[in-house]
Amino acid sequence: MESEEESLRLDLKTDTGAVEEQARWAGVVPGMRMVDLGCGAGKTTHILHRLAQPGGEVVGIDGSPQRIAYATERFSKCGITYLQRDVRNSLVDLGRIDLVWSRFLLEYFAEESFAIAKNAYQVLGPGGTICLIDLDQNCLGHFGACERLEKTMRNMVLAMQKQYGFDPFVGRKLYAYLYDLGCVDIEVRMSSHHLIYGELSEIDRFNWLAKAEATRNTPGLFAEGYPGGYEEFRRELVAFLDHPRRFIYTPLIMCKGKKPT
Repeated sequence: MESEEESLRLDLKTDTGAVEEQARWAGVVPGMRMVDLGCGAGKTTHILHRLAQPGGEVVGIDGSPQRIAYATERFSKCGITYLQRDVRNSLVDLGRIDLVWSRFLLEYFAEESFAIAKNAYQVLGPGGTICLIDLDQNCLGHFGACERLEKTMRNMVLAMQKQYGFDPFVGRKLYAYLYDLGCVDIEVRMSSHHLIYGELSEIDRFNWLAKAEATRNTPGLFAEGYPGGYEEFRRELVAFLDHPRRFIYTPLIMCKGKKPT
């Protein structure tokens, strides 16, 4: 998904109310010290920090210098630290953490997602909470597309799996990850992340077209169904998105567990 507009896409698509509800469910309370893994544009980090006041601190970590620069410029505040780090490397230098928060990160690490969760778990103090939030059947739940558009959209996901280690099914794995880590008091909640029908919002339109743009140069992706290449595909995708009959959904799965005391 890397592009010049990716930071803006992450910022715009982040629903403040949804993040607040998820954070409260995760157990965010004043005074907590937290780490936001894959903090992206920093909007979620800022929300976590606000809910943890007075006295709370958040460390936002992302591997992208562009994301960290965007977050630092727009969502800096006393008590928030942004670090450009590889989440696959040790985090023990962060000190004791009360809550590990990972939202829409593990989907980008198909082969390493459990190792990342295990790595983050090491920084939790006894009784601390780890909360993993991700999608399942990501970009695969839609109805109303013609056959060639449907096939190409599925091939887009397969191409991202093969080339970039994207995992559209990581959501269903999160409970097992916490179980295997030895967490106690594990809880799971499932809801919808995308639920799109009727008129399309400008934010959803921007988000979905940005996802498509990321695959523009994938070799052979559009050759079979679209003689006009990506531009022909994009026109048909726009028509699908703009038609109020289409239906799009993506399940969101949240899992939280505690480190034994």
